Amino acid sequence: MIIKEVKAEKIKTSTGKDTIQVTINKKYTASAPLGTSTGKHEVKPFPAKGVDFCAKYINNLKELRGMSFENFNDLNHVEKYSDILNGNSVLALQFAILKAMSNNEVHKFLNPNADKMPVPLGNVIGGGAHFKGNASSDFQEFLLIPRSDKMSDNAFANEYVHKQIGRMYPNAKKTMEGAYALNFNNVRVLDVLKSAIKKTEKELGFKIDIGIDVAASSLFKKSKYNYKNYSYSLSKTALSRKEQVGFINKLILDYGIEYVEDPLQENDFNGFKEINASLVCGDDLVCTNIERLEKALGKINCIIVKPNQIGSLIKTKEAIDFAKENKIIPVISHRSGETMDNIISHLAVGFEIPYIKLGIYGRERTAKIKELIKIEKKI
Repeated sequence: MIIKEVKAEKIKTSTGKDTIQVTINKKYTASAPLGTSTGKHEVKPFPAKGVDFCAKYINNLKELRGMSFENFNDLNHVEKYSDILNGNSVLALQFAILKAMSNNEVHKFLNPNADKMPVPLGNVIGGGAHFKGNASSDFQEFLLIPRSDKMSDNAFANEYVHKQIGRMYPNAKKTMEGAYALNFNNVRVLDVLKSAIKKTEKELGFKIDIGIDVAASSLFKKSKYNYKNYSYSLSKTALSRKEQVGFINKLILDYGIEYVEDPLQENDFNGFKEINASLVCGDDLVCTNIERLEKALGKINCIIVKPNQIGSLIKTKEAIDFAKENKIIPVISHRSGETMDNIISHLAVGFEIPYIKLGIYGRERTAKIKELIKIEKKI
């Protein structure tokens, strides 16, 4: 594939913030999302000069025209612009080039033999940094992990539970990821969720596990984990590290929670080792950064993969490969500020990632789910 024409422009994410969209040869368009609850170790999405500067820079970059790309590693050719453009612009450019190389069949281009679909982790109830205001839970996400063999059935189960919660609490507002914001303590939310899951399991005939994203760094201030909606002891809202570990492990035991993401603040590597869930996942802890992942070996068995955390598809794949080599399960994830781009659905299948973390409600979320169902029919 030879680049003949490049067009970069500013667009809005689902949260109304500016990001960049790149189109190659008039036909292949891609964009990069933006996070809200961001780790300190993520790359900056844009330089101080902003999105307009990046779009203008790419549009005036004459050396891109005539450049040839034939395989995934050729994406290295545009990594040199990272120092000027930061993460999102380079990533959007790489996404668009990858789509052009594959004629929009990215999953097949990455892996012609790909035949496994990821399990969608559905964000059904949420709060924390994903909701403006106090009327929500402290934990950022309460997640569904449906266990059917079919992606389409799992997507249906997530939507089914989401609708149940909506009927139960018709006045509840939604977070920026389309999850319901319930102004309950974390235990009451889990009670609500478990009840809805039990009904759904009975009707659909397969198991649905529970996951939580604590996003503990957002709770961590002055060496304590500070809650407004703490549960087991309403008289205490600031927990020590030891108390935080005990609290999370009690929830895991009481509610059979399978997946726990960021239960402790982003630099407490050893603390993650004390969490007793089947899947102990690092997001802010690792930030899709292979150096931090090396430091996390033996502490976690699962990582979140967000390409724009590291601002490079090449480095994203390196992190995924390193995780797999060390028996750490990768979970590719959307961001709170999403676009209509569905490339992470293709990356999940092409890179054989077992889980994909998505919202359930909202056009930017359902675009990725619909693409996964479309891919499932093909393979």
